[in-house]
Amino acid sequence: MKRFVPAFVFLVASPHGYSQSKPTITIEQVNRWETELSNWGRWGKDDERGALNLITPQKQVQAARLVKDGVTVSLAHFADLEKAVDNFNFGPTKHEMFHNPATGKIGAALDSISYGIHDGTNSHLDALCHYALRRDGQLLVFNGHPQDLDENGCKANGIDRMGPGIFTRGVLVDIPLMKGVPWLEPGTPIYASDLEAWEKYSGVRIGSGDAVFVRTGRWARRAKLGPWNAAREAAGLHASAMPWLKQRDIALLGGDGVNDVQPSGVEGAGEAAARPVHTLTIAVLGVPLVDNAYLEDVAKEAAMRKRWEFLTTVQFTRIPGGTATSFNALATF
Repeated sequence: MKRFVPAFVFLVASPHGYSQSKPTITIEQVNRWETELSNWGRWGKDDERGALNLITPQKQVQAARLVKDGVTVSLAHFADLEKAVDNFNFGPTKHEMFHNPATGKIGAALDSISYGIHDGTNSHLDALCHYALRRDGQLLVFNGHPQDLDENGCKANGIDRMGPGIFTRGVLVDIPLMKGVPWLEPGTPIYASDLEAWEKYSGVRIGSGDAVFVRTGRWARRAKLGPWNAAREAAGLHASAMPWLKQRDIALLGGDGVNDVQPSGVEGAGEAAARPVHTLTIAVLGVPLVDNAYLEDVAKEAAMRKRWEFLTTVQFTRIPGGTATSFNALATF
């Protein structure tokens, strides 16, 4: 397969020994990609699973064979209980023990918890109804289904319609490791050329049905320097990488932040300009997106082994009409 380089990209020398793209993307280009990169209809007009269909039985068997050492780490970070600049986005996180209504005392080892599933510190996997495109005055989610949101959630493409979970090959893309830094500073874009450079560095080629996790070092930076508004200032994928990811036919994309570099750098206004990676993966490609994945432990295990592919398992909490599930995910080497 020939290397994909969009016509709007030019390459310049990089101090890290590989080419770095410096494209300018407009909202008009993003809008064209909404058609050019579309997977609508690919798995039938009634499909609500999108790119998860690429995880075939054969792919799952291949993923199982990646387990060599029997070492498992979590890819999840739960919403912080303490309010900070990067969390409590959609209501506070609360953890409470059950109290006996008659005595007011804790009556048993029972508790309840509430949190915003899209909270800025909670690892979550977006359902395919989370982002929509406006067509002829109507909001449509992946595959052309009406979004139809109400107090009960999504009528189409909800998390409960996307299957029980995921069992596939995970691929870690550790950009800070490749660049020799502990983390990428907020606002650092990751281009298709970075992804290709990582493939050469790691010896792992990203392919069909893969779950791809892009580490920026967000959690390492937060642990060292404290929280910041990572929803508005974040390292992440540049919109120009989307045709490359479409070509590789991935099933799942995840990052340790919001995935989109923030600010996005796209010239224009609107949600598709502010979060083009979100818009194009979820609504156009049908690729579920994982925000705020915890990639520090898997990065350590992968670097120790010099092996950046592993079995990934994800269990979905199948909330009827849910816009996401908590990312209850494991990586096993």
